[in-house]
Amino acid sequence: MEIHKVKRVEASSARGVVIVIDVLRAFSVAAYAFAGGAQGIWLVRTVEEALALRERVPEALLAGEIGGRLISGFDFNNSPSQMAGADVRNRLLIQRTGAGTQGAVIAGQADALLICSLTNARATTTYAHQLAQSAGGGIALFPTERVAGLSFNEDDVCADYLEALLLNRPDAQETLARNITQLRARGRFDRFAQGDADFPFEDVAAVLAVDRFSFAMVGMRRRWNDIQYIEVRRVDVP
Repeated sequence: MEIHKVKRVEASSARGVVIVIDVLRAFSVAAYAFAGGAQGIWLVRTVEEALALRERVPEALLAGEIGGRLISGFDFNNSPSQMAGADVRNRLLIQRTGAGTQGAVIAGQADALLICSLTNARATTTYAHQLAQSAGGGIALFPTERVAGLSFNEDDVCADYLEALLLNRPDAQETLARNITQLRARGRFDRFAQGDADFPFEDVAAVLAVDRFSFAMVGMRRRWNDIQYIEVRRVDVP
């Protein structure tokens, strides 16, 4: 089984099983929403697309950010800790973020599309392995976040962890812990200690709750009028 990483410029042509990664914070938010009973999540690229889709489904809730900030007219910011306490049971969420949701739409040529953060990493690899075995294809890891000045960030850390799990490497947990320690030392989470309502300190623990959820998040390409979006559903993994 071939496992490789793809960058944004390569993601639009990636085939096989593509795992789209956004740890901080889009797909951590998505995982907590599904854990809270959300019916489904639609991923879009722009605010305008999110608003248009809510006109189609008026009872849908909007979640997302621009520059990490709550978008005017949206119900939720991009905060997993806040989503964990929200009442989203049986609700549809429409999500727009600067990296993760756009990356998912970009990767629309995948034969199978999975949405992932550290919170559901192990379940995602289990499901991805099953898909790759049945389809006979490879697995592409797509870390969507790029951070100036960092040689690696939390999405790269998650991609390395996914790869280690897929290869059954015995040092997977040890390497992950070491990489997270490096992220902390380099100040990656410092912004969340400044008392900013859009960046609550509780989000750090929420995104680093490794393997908290035993479900995969499976994306399917959809189109409505001229809007291309990804419909995500939860698949429980034994």
